[in-house]
Amino acid sequence: MSELMIRGRIVSASVALDDGVVLISGDRIEAVRSFAQWRAAHRDLPEPPFSGSVLPGLVDIHNHGGFGYRFDTVDGAQARTAAQSHHEHGSTTVVASVVTGPAEEMVAQTAALRELAEEGVLGGIHVEGPFLSEARCGAQDPRFLCDPDPGLTDRLLTAGGGHLRAMTLAPERPGYAAVARRLADSGVAIALGHSDTDYASFRNALRPNGAASVVTHLANGMPPLHHRHPGPVAAALVAAAAGDAIVELIGDGVHVDPGFAALVFATAPGRVALVTDAMQAAGLGDGEYQLGPQPVTVRDGVARVAGGSIAGGVSTLLECLARAVRESGVPLRDAVLAATSVPAAALGLADVGDLRPGQFADILTVSDNLHLRRVLRRGQWLR
Repeated sequence: MSELMIRGRIVSASVALDDGVVLISGDRIEAVRSFAQWRAAHRDLPEPPFSGSVLPGLVDIHNHGGFGYRFDTVDGAQARTAAQSHHEHGSTTVVASVVTGPAEEMVAQTAALRELAEEGVLGGIHVEGPFLSEARCGAQDPRFLCDPDPGLTDRLLTAGGGHLRAMTLAPERPGYAAVARRLADSGVAIALGHSDTDYASFRNALRPNGAASVVTHLANGMPPLHHRHPGPVAAALVAAAAGDAIVELIGDGVHVDPGFAALVFATAPGRVALVTDAMQAAGLGDGEYQLGPQPVTVRDGVARVAGGSIAGGVSTLLECLARAVRESGVPLRDAVLAATSVPAAALGLADVGDLRPGQFADILTVSDNLHLRRVLRRGQWLR
């Protein structure tokens, strides 16, 4: 007999049931059955209560911190608390993102995060920079941007110890090709972003001609979509629609308009990964915070560096998921997959992002309006 049962409306990549039961043994899912199947097999047991909608634990593959804590740090306790805070709010798998800074600091931060990834606290590490475009740097500190450097790349790979899952680069910078090959050979997902290049160059850097398979926060850190200058946004959407790329979308209602989000989901179904791009202020209110080397001010729920660029997000991934449904008209299952199985597939994260036998028992129960009720991670209730 399983140790735990959760009943409700099940929404996941593998199964959708109006009334189903997830059976859990230890830290893994043992089975997922319709309630009728469960009842037929267990006529002598009291039926489990209906818990609302039952979703896989959410998978956030672009996250700089939150709830007052940061991932761009060498303080393992701070990074641990940042991860655990997001776990408790529904993102049971978090890939910690390092932002552009001095090379020595980026390497040290990556090494500190590796220890948490080895423990299973983090799903992996994402390095955003420093091989990015000055023209589209956004909140990346331009003082530390540089051309792709194989030596620094090797240092980051070594520091990550096999847990470096993704790195964001601008494909137009000299030296991109050599670093992209090095990352690909090491099994790291190449993400294109913070780029000022044209349509053809961006598209050719993505599969099948190029090695890149992910686009970092589509439309942010790149030229606006224009009908005579389609640029990276159009190239990314064409690649995603063809199945050659997965595009990140910051679904917080600040970074992109809900109408643009609706366009992206309609153009590239099954290839959109909702992300938070969360920073230290996520889950908190207005005030003064930090992102990498730069101070950040949050006013009216929008984080900006002194130059005016948006500096990460302040929402949780569940809030982004709910906003996609509520404001962009995305069907619930499509939004759920964009926050679970699609980002997991983007970075090759095994055992998470779905409700099927053998997966980690990472599960959310939510109300009809997608408010969080309970969080199970690795078979243990967090709330």
